[in-house]
Amino acid sequence: MTTTRPGDPDVRRVRVLLADDQMLVRAGFRSILADEEDIEVVGEAGNGAEAVALAEELRPDIVLMDIRMPGTDGLAATERIVGDERLAGVRVVILTTFDVDDYVYGALRAGASGFLVKDTEPMELLHAIRVCARGDALIAPTITRRLIAEFAGRVKQPDPSPRLNALTEREREVMGLVGAGLTNDEIARRLVLSPATAKTHVSRIMTKLAVRDRAQLVILAYETGMITPGWMS
Repeated sequence: MTTTRPGDPDVRRVRVLLADDQMLVRAGFRSILADEEDIEVVGEAGNGAEAVALAEELRPDIVLMDIRMPGTDGLAATERIVGDERLAGVRVVILTTFDVDDYVYGALRAGASGFLVKDTEPMELLHAIRVCARGDALIAPTITRRLIAEFAGRVKQPDPSPRLNALTEREREVMGLVGAGLTNDEIARRLVLSPATAKTHVSRIMTKLAVRDRAQLVILAYETGMITPGWMS
């Protein structure tokens, strides 16, 4: 377990914690991030327990979390981090070897803000970190549609949650489109709204339903039966 401290306090950097049991993998990610002025690696963990401990100590903006690690794995570590109210500002991004991993859906349900494939292009990694740090969706819409459709069948029975009663008819419509993987711009075009209005609707929905981010909103849309895989095909 290694840590570094922030550099120039006047520069607001996205603070990243790397969690992977393979030192070479961590070194590779650190190398990619090292040249970015707005991103800083503040620590490295070799397993989930270390990731949780460092998240508590360092309060990073992003944890890049491998799933398959010895001892406490990435899924358990994600649950602990997301479940800790003191770490409400920490977002977990799952790292996986395969783009369809048996644990990915469980990780998203546990509160991860999205996932990246380990062989992703460096520019995509940097973009994902920045987007997630802003609080926006990490998962690209095309990946959202494929991934969630793949795993939504694991939900045995939709839960018609009373939480949805707080939404207006328009907000339900917008939530369904978010669940289908549409961006704010795509939602705006479909509903003949301005992009700003679409973004406002999405923000209000997340606030009303007390979800951390757009990824969690997608999961909730499927789990409540609001939409089903392929409903927009």
